[in-house]
Amino acid sequence: MAAYLNRTISMMSGDGPHNRPPVTAVLRTNGIDNSPLQIFVKAKKKINDIFGEIEDYVNDTVEYMREIGKEDHIVSPMKVKQIEEFVDKVRSIREVLARDHMKVAFFGRTSNGKSSVINAMLRDKILPSGIGHTTNCFLQVEGSSSEDPYLTLEGSTDHCAVESVGQLAHALCKEKLSESQLVRVFWPKNRCLLLRDDVVFVDSPGVDVTPNLDEWIDKHCLDADVFVLVANAESTLMVTEKNFFHKVSKKLSKPNIFILNNRWDASATEPEFLDQHCNEQEEVRRQHQERAVDFLVKELGVCTAKEAEERIFFISAKEVLQARMAERGQTSSTPLTDGFQTRYFEFQNFERKFEECISKSAVKTKFEQHSQRGKYIANELRDILEGIYNEALKLKEQKIKQEGELTDKINFTEQQLMMITHEMKKKIRTMVEDVEQRVSKALTEEIRRLSSLVDEFSLPFHPEPLVLNVYKKELHLHVETGLGSNLRARLSTALAMNMEQSQAEMTNKMETLIPESYRNASTFVLPRRQPFEILYRLNCDNLCADFHEDLEFRFSYGITALIQRFAGKGGSFLALKNNRERPHNSIMPSTPTDVVDGRLMYPNATFDDWSLLSRVALMGLTSQGTMGCLLVSGFMFKTIGWRVVVITGALYSCLYLYERLTWTNKAKERAFKRQYVDHATRKLKMIVDLTSANCSHQVQQELSGTFARLCSLVDRATRDMDDQLRVLEKEVATLDSAGGKAKVLRNKANYLAHELDLFVDAYLKLHN
Repeated sequence: MAAYLNRTISMMSGDGPHNRPPVTAVLRTNGIDNSPLQIFVKAKKKINDIFGEIEDYVNDTVEYMREIGKEDHIVSPMKVKQIEEFVDKVRSIREVLARDHMKVAFFGRTSNGKSSVINAMLRDKILPSGIGHTTNCFLQVEGSSSEDPYLTLEGSTDHCAVESVGQLAHALCKEKLSESQLVRVFWPKNRCLLLRDDVVFVDSPGVDVTPNLDEWIDKHCLDADVFVLVANAESTLMVTEKNFFHKVSKKLSKPNIFILNNRWDASATEPEFLDQHCNEQEEVRRQHQERAVDFLVKELGVCTAKEAEERIFFISAKEVLQARMAERGQTSSTPLTDGFQTRYFEFQNFERKFEECISKSAVKTKFEQHSQRGKYIANELRDILEGIYNEALKLKEQKIKQEGELTDKINFTEQQLMMITHEMKKKIRTMVEDVEQRVSKALTEEIRRLSSLVDEFSLPFHPEPLVLNVYKKELHLHVETGLGSNLRARLSTALAMNMEQSQAEMTNKMETLIPESYRNASTFVLPRRQPFEILYRLNCDNLCADFHEDLEFRFSYGITALIQRFAGKGGSFLALKNNRERPHNSIMPSTPTDVVDGRLMYPNATFDDWSLLSRVALMGLTSQGTMGCLLVSGFMFKTIGWRVVVITGALYSCLYLYERLTWTNKAKERAFKRQYVDHATRKLKMIVDLTSANCSHQVQQELSGTFARLCSLVDRATRDMDDQLRVLEKEVATLDSAGGKAKVLRNKANYLAHELDLFVDAYLKLHN
């Protein structure tokens, strides 16, 4: 066996085209991993990494869209649901990518050596092989991270000993499995480079043992990257083999098919070949190759003639398996037939072409569609996020515009409110002053006409104290009511019109400051303008409470009355005149002696007759006694004469008697009313200013209250606008954040699409 190995290595260093070994084979033999299969491994790792980023990206996008879907209403729930569907799509793609491997399916007629070819490629006798119909079901050999091999049956996860595969899958086994059933054989990856590189081998029963070819294809072949037709070099391609691949080509677009003419070592042991040497062998080889090329090119149309020539090989799988197991010391060396080296290199050449083809095909078939779907997802999300970004930008501009308009509206409202407030204060002040003047003037005039108002009082009069008290109370009420009615009649209409006009002007001016949306709102109600009426609070009962009537009879021509009248008219003047003429004779007492019509009267000390008469009369009045009267009478008798005195006394007595007899309740009522008018006039004059100020204050309160209510409405509208402004500011900030994040996610979608483009350029376009 050592001589065999040395010979094999020496032939690998030859210069001929058949003697030059593939570089890949040499590198693999020396343990250097430079297999084309690594392209698939690297591509699988790369696209898994990309889809890991895509999955994170989709989750971030879904979370982002759910967030903005709740707050900003930029996206509809339907759009969010559409994005959520990408999560399941990406997850399913990642699951498929995790399971994806390079799958090669071996087909052929029974006992053509399919299992032997797989064992030779795996460099170990894993699958059962032998004479006749050996493989009874589908066997899938794939790599495992476990140190120990095991197998599982279809529909079960139980691990079975790998030694049982010879019994489970052998056609001669008593417990036969269904011909379409799959047995998965898990072989440690560290024992085989092909399995480590994610290559999966599928061995099949002979295509001539069942008519259920369509079921086979649907179940086991649709995801295969390479098909290997193992033919018997001792015969030509059979109809059953051709029919199977015709069905495959109908369901798969241009499947990758290799044709292995196995048992080519038999040509070296045939007697006729030994006699006629190699010419006939080459003729047979050319015949098989021409028929195989015609089958691949003309019948199936899966490749060109040049490509077909590189997919047809003449091998002996049994020899290769024996040689490789001998290299590992698992079997003893056996004699080798002539041409073994050529057949061995042919097998290695098949392995190289197979590795290149399956790597290229697997990368294309497994990852091209996924990369397209990844680009589709990235582009879809990019377009959606671009729309969200543009919509957020548009809404942000609208909100900023609304914010500016609202700010201008608030500033304008505040400025106008200050101007209107200043104007209305001035107008209220003017109107208050006008009302005060009007009320003062009207009340003064009514006071002058107070006697007429008192004369209209018709309640029966009686001087009894109890009745008189009731009479006074009713008179107070009558005067107060009458004055109020007269004032209202004189002022109410004009004041009401002025108030109505002022309130209407206030309402119109303030209403212009309130936005129309607030004016149309059901919660917005303008203050109702109630009819305004001034209350004239005269309160005559308290005002004239100190009124004390004087209903005692007093003769109007009595000496006291006459002296009072005379003294009231000229006494003071005469006294001052005499005092100026004779100041040295004047004696001015330090205290007054009498009060006439509210004036203090002082006596004059003179020596003429009139002064003497006045002094005597005053003394008589002062003494209020008989002595004064006697002195006056004696003086008159002496100066005038008794007849004149008697006649005058008689007339005086008659006049006194007349007045005394006419001093009835009516006269007393007139005297009472006259006294009351005088007293009430004085009192009312004292409160003219107070009453007019009170009325103007009522007007001021009414107008100020109306204006304050209108201002409160404007303030409420302004507060609402301030709240709306804060909401707009928050929305602008939210939209800015949403737009910024949408831009970041959009850029990440571009990045992922670019990564997929780089993947396509590196692993798909480069290897086409």
